[in-house]
Amino acid sequence: MAQNGKQLLRVDLEERKILNKGQSDITPTITRLSPPNKQGPKQALIKHCTTAVLKRDGTNVVVGSNCAATSGSWVSPYDNVPTNLASDLDIDHVVPLKEAWVSGARTWTNAQREAFANDLVRPQLIAVTDSLNQAKDPAEWMVPLASYRCTYVRAWIHVKYHYKLSVDQAEKTALTNYINAC
Repeated sequence: MAQNGKQLLRVDLEERKILNKGQSDITPTITRLSPPNKQGPKQALIKHCTTAVLKRDGTNVVVGSNCAATSGSWVSPYDNVPTNLASDLDIDHVVPLKEAWVSGARTWTNAQREAFANDLVRPQLIAVTDSLNQAKDPAEWMVPLASYRCTYVRAWIHVKYHYKLSVDQAEKTALTNYINAC
């Protein structure tokens, strides 16, 4: 996530801003263009070529003409499990689409939701062991690899802050506890 010291400082400042604000302070003020969907966001908004994430997160990745990784090596940061099979991996949204939906994305336009679902710039999309890609919230779930938890929590905060998504009290408490332990 961080390329240099300046970016680390910026992310740390963002962490402090989001953890020190109340939920109402970080809820986006975007006009609702479509009615809320109790089922959450539509998976159809995900249009990224998963190969872009596989190429970024792997080594020696070879891509076929159909935009599929045909070979490569990956290590899932959530559990440190290596694989040479792209089929062993899922592309995880660090902040899941459903979590984003209930945290404010339901008020976004389809274009904004699509941009969130396909964000390759922020630490939002990561190639991980497929069994670990599940509905999650730091208040209820944490990556199993202890050495990656600080990175994961910082990524969660960075994405929530960038997209101005709200943080509920249980989530804020968990994030604060994890950050304080880093």
